[in-house]
Amino acid sequence: MGWKTEHKDQSRQKITASAAELFTKRGFDNVTINDVMEHAGLTRGAFYNHFQSKSDLYAEAVVDAAQRAKNYALENANLKPSDIIELYLSEQHRQGEFACPLAFLATDMRQRESKVRSTYTEVFKKFVTRIQELTGDTEDELEAIKKTVLMVGGMAIAQAINDDELAEKLLKACRDGVNTGISD
Repeated sequence: MGWKTEHKDQSRQKITASAAELFTKRGFDNVTINDVMEHAGLTRGAFYNHFQSKSDLYAEAVVDAAQRAKNYALENANLKPSDIIELYLSEQHRQGEFACPLAFLATDMRQRESKVRSTYTEVFKKFVTRIQELTGDTEDELEAIKKTVLMVGGMAIAQAINDDELAEKLLKACRDGVNTGISD
């Protein structure tokens, strides 16, 4: 019985990880259940053993993508706050080397159902808290929100435009804005 539970958990993790990768690259509407399951190496029928709908998967995938982006940023525990901000507002992030769902799915969220938007909201709140901790803005939530919006919004716009030189200027302006007043 233990193997079956472990196997089911592993399958669910494969599905969620595949969905997180695909949704953050293509968005909700451009990814089918078949795409997710094929990417996970599983059959479409297995999907319904784990999720009731594509929206349920999307909500879970947003959390998974956020955790993966966080893990990517924290792989080197010796990074200074400015290094983490630099990594988030980097060309490699813009090109999708790791994908924060806050930036990559921002415009997609307004079209989703309440459960998915609530999940996105919780991920955003956790990101604000992380920025507060990282930048020392623990007493000033509005400052942390401002820095979060510069990071998320800056990355979202940098991804949307096709002028690489302008995108780099935009990311630099955001890095400068977020790093103002931060001491490593």
